[in-house]
Amino acid sequence: MAAQATFKSIKSLVPLLDRVLVQRFKPETKTATGIFLPTSATSNPLPEATVIAVGPGAPNKDGVIVPTTVKAGDRVLLPGWGGNAIKVGEEEYFLFKDSEILAKIKE
Repeated sequence: MAAQATFKSIKSLVPLLDRVLVQRFKPETKTATGIFLPTSATSNPLPEATVIAVGPGAPNKDGVIVPTTVKAGDRVLLPGWGGNAIKVGEEEYFLFKDSEILAKIKE
């Protein structure tokens, strides 16, 4: 797992360049019928997340800023690896590069 940083407020964290701050969806611990799922079934993080904040973009080889492809509030599909963990109180967030995000989920 990547290094973890701890902050008091998520508002104090502003992503730079093409970084995207996301919060992964938490797996359900109980089914709709009320059956509790075992820890082994809920220990793997889901590949979906909500974008919390994005950086302004990164410069390309010509020095022109290329904006990020997602915006705050988007639902995205993440790879099973990577990202830097950020802890704010009991909540956990992750910083990914824009290019590491696999897809934007539209519903």
